[in-house]
Amino acid sequence: MDTLLLQSLAAGLGVALMCGTLGCFVSWLRLSYFGDTIGHAALLGVALGLLLDIAPGSAVIAVSLLLAAALAFLQRERSLSADTMLGVLAHGSLALGLVLLAVMQVTVDVQAYLFGDILAASEGDTAVIYAVAALVLALLAYHWRGLMMMVLSADVASVEGVNVPRLRLLLALAIALVVAVSIKLVGMLLVTSLLIIPAASARPFARTPAAMAVLATLAAALAVAGGLSASFAWDLPAGPAIILAALALFTLSFCLTRRAWR
Repeated sequence: MDTLLLQSLAAGLGVALMCGTLGCFVSWLRLSYFGDTIGHAALLGVALGLLLDIAPGSAVIAVSLLLAAALAFLQRERSLSADTMLGVLAHGSLALGLVLLAVMQVTVDVQAYLFGDILAASEGDTAVIYAVAALVLALLAYHWRGLMMMVLSADVASVEGVNVPRLRLLLALAIALVVAVSIKLVGMLLVTSLLIIPAASARPFARTPAAMAVLATLAAALAVAGGLSASFAWDLPAGPAIILAALALFTLSFCLTRRAWR
């Protein structure tokens, strides 16, 4: 039991490491619905993986990255609003995945993909998570100045020589990759919560963007540790318990800093 808890905690802290900082950009640029869209596409990735006889995890990552690239391209289309395109692709990919699974007549534990199972994380899963975390954090650090300018004003960033379309594409791909590798642990319905809630909890206490990123990562790590502890203590589903722990931290943050939210 101790080994299982430590393995799950290690995997969860890896997810917290990449979701904390990246979640700040999701919050600043209002991309929460984008994360949900990628999460909904996970089931399509699972179905295609089974259809093409490849590992479902690899298929989920491939579909997520392709969808992120498609969304980044379609954002240049002015005839449809961004939220409309996200809604079309989110529900369309989810419906297509369900139809493919029904046509193939295969038995899939859909609940495992909806809510995840962090207790089933293997050493290989943990290694992948930390590799993705290192890649995403390095990407954000390298492009930090350009990303900050884009957050403040995309037009000003363009005038200053920042390649805004490329940065948007890189950020979309980073979010897609993080969501895809995190789904196995916290599920497609909950993964976006780990991007949004810790960042929201950290916002009132941060004086700089970098400080908010650090505090959001800490909040995500505390949520993982608290959720896993509650799961083991009271036999709760681990994924939802982690999100509830994050929600408890957000509630505490809100109560302590009500004026900062006004």
